[in-house]
Amino acid sequence: MFVVKFRGTALFTQCKVFCLPFPVLLASFIPFSDKCGHETSLPAFQCGVGSPVVACDLSVTPVNEIKMESSKTLGMTSAISLAGPKPSDLLQTRKLEEYLREAQMFETDEEMNHRFEVLGKLNDLVRSWIRDVSVNHKNMPPQIADTVGGKIFTFGSYRLGVAGQGADIDALCVAPRHIDRSDYFSSFSELLKELSEVTEMRAVEDAYVPLIKMKYEGIEIDLLFARLALKEINDDVELQEDSILKNLDEKCVRSLNGCRVTDEILRQVPNRESFRLALRAIKLWAKRHGVYSNVLGYLGGVSWAMLVARTCQLYPNATASTLVEKFFLVFSKWSWPAPVYLKQPSDGKLGFKVWDPRVNVQDRFHLMPIITPAYPQQNSTFNTTQSTKAVMVEEFMMGLQITEDIMLGKATWDKLFQPPSFFTKYKHYLVILASASTPEDHLEWYGLVESKIRHLIQTLEHNPIIKTVHINPQAFSCCHEEYKGRPHSAWFLGVDFKTCENVNIDLTNDINTFVEIVYKQSTYNKGYRDGMQVDCKYVKRKHLGNYLSREVLDKYRPKSEDGQTRLPSKKRKSDASQADFPLRESPDFNKKARVDGSVPAKADDMPAQIPTRKRKSDGGQTVSPSRESPDSNKKVKVEGAVPATSVLNDDDSNMSIDEAYPIPGLNTEMNGTQCACAPHHHYVRQSAIVSVGCDSHSGGCKGDGGETIVC
Repeated sequence: MFVVKFRGTALFTQCKVFCLPFPVLLASFIPFSDKCGHETSLPAFQCGVGSPVVACDLSVTPVNEIKMESSKTLGMTSAISLAGPKPSDLLQTRKLEEYLREAQMFETDEEMNHRFEVLGKLNDLVRSWIRDVSVNHKNMPPQIADTVGGKIFTFGSYRLGVAGQGADIDALCVAPRHIDRSDYFSSFSELLKELSEVTEMRAVEDAYVPLIKMKYEGIEIDLLFARLALKEINDDVELQEDSILKNLDEKCVRSLNGCRVTDEILRQVPNRESFRLALRAIKLWAKRHGVYSNVLGYLGGVSWAMLVARTCQLYPNATASTLVEKFFLVFSKWSWPAPVYLKQPSDGKLGFKVWDPRVNVQDRFHLMPIITPAYPQQNSTFNTTQSTKAVMVEEFMMGLQITEDIMLGKATWDKLFQPPSFFTKYKHYLVILASASTPEDHLEWYGLVESKIRHLIQTLEHNPIIKTVHINPQAFSCCHEEYKGRPHSAWFLGVDFKTCENVNIDLTNDINTFVEIVYKQSTYNKGYRDGMQVDCKYVKRKHLGNYLSREVLDKYRPKSEDGQTRLPSKKRKSDASQADFPLRESPDFNKKARVDGSVPAKADDMPAQIPTRKRKSDGGQTVSPSRESPDSNKKVKVEGAVPATSVLNDDDSNMSIDEAYPIPGLNTEMNGTQCACAPHHHYVRQSAIVSVGCDSHSGGCKGDGGETIVC
């Protein structure tokens, strides 16, 4: 039985069959306490499966959660404060909700109904597919196949009740024991491809959690698969009991954990309505501040939900506006890597590995552990790196300052959600570009490259001169001439160096290793297609306009108090010690490297450099380590020709050097202009030497036409 809280006129509750909004029939009236504590009566409803969908705008709360006993404690510790909301807190909560609605963090009635219809069709499709496989491939009698069932569960933001406009749906296909994962990624995948309603479908069978990604009638759906050790999957099957995991493989357990964790989070919060509104705010803040991406080392949706849920446990009677402020207060002062728990870990005694640094050595190296509340407990933030952690902690502290001003009436909620000045914060950037020949190939290539970027970040962090590598998780469209008309995505990494003088930094091996990882993985997965390419370019702040539109750059510029874009200030004389550095190349990687400054270099790791004429200022050189193909029949392209006038005119921002570091067994040759000083090269390995706090620059040798060649 559920209680409906009115914010509109229509009536519905939540159906236990699909775990999604469902029309209902009037059953009875029960007592209810509103926000002001006045006793009243509201209608309670029971599920009416055949009823038409009704447009609505209301929230649903189980009856037993209307009044929470003040003595009840959720979480690992007691609450910090049991204080109720003040009138000013309620006012700020209303303002916050208004802002979130304007920001489209609430789905419309039409969109909600459409999602419901799509999930209903998908559920029918799954049941029909399971029956067909049972009869045609498993030799099951039709009368028995009619009873084996099958079911779609939802989890993630949709199950939590915080889906916004245009949000995707995380769903799980649960099948009986005679249906294999191979059936799912073969016959069911082919079935989806034949449907006109399905677009942009791709199966990711080798992922840590295998899934099918697609758009069904325009709605993005991530569909996981799990088979239970049951003969039949009825509509009343529940996933919350640990016994449901018996005799399952690890991939099925990981798939089931999405639903199990989501449901457990909802059970661990004292007030779901306040939790949902606060979570909507934190999700919007995280997306706008560029700290919402699990694959790139930030936090994903479930991690943010658990942090907000923990805040709700510490302040059980607070309103959403207060919870947002306390969220930043708690986690800006959190003693990482102390783990965040929502409940005492339980041992299901089924033999599955759980997060425990006392037993598992690798768990001791996790930087921001946030532990899922369902068995088997796992760390949802194992991708976090030192750099992404530093960025998030800094954002927590800035968020605390802003929310304190908001609660005091000194600022509005708009200030909290303003994008940070990412493209003016750093002087040096690396750009990773993934491109392909067709949109279908790019869809595959995009996911692979994105999943490997964190390896580059971790490698760069080991450089003693690099302080922070800050990646913006948003993939941009590049306006560079080289990529116009070609499907591509670009990620930008801001690089912050430690204060030092006359030090050259070699990034050659770091970039080469990243490119190798991408190509080797694509070859191993047999997912490589002709035209797939990954480039890594160095760009100075003043040359970002060569890659991004003015509209994008203005969006990330700091705003003044009146909300207007503030132009970047001119460089001060005091900034001269942190001069923009040039990226230089070695004419012969067989020579030993020389590094000017106090940091020694390994001769085997760093290529040599050639001093050249001094310039007043540095242009933005680009390094593009890439290969056209891992196919041994293709030659590797090396773009090394740069006119000498580019150096004199301080306009070398578009210079690129294509990486030619071969996969073992690959015969690569030099393509294009041959460097006269190194005719013995069978292949050219790209090299990147960064000079910080130094005015000397590399030159190169001369080609046949007199042009400068950097090789």
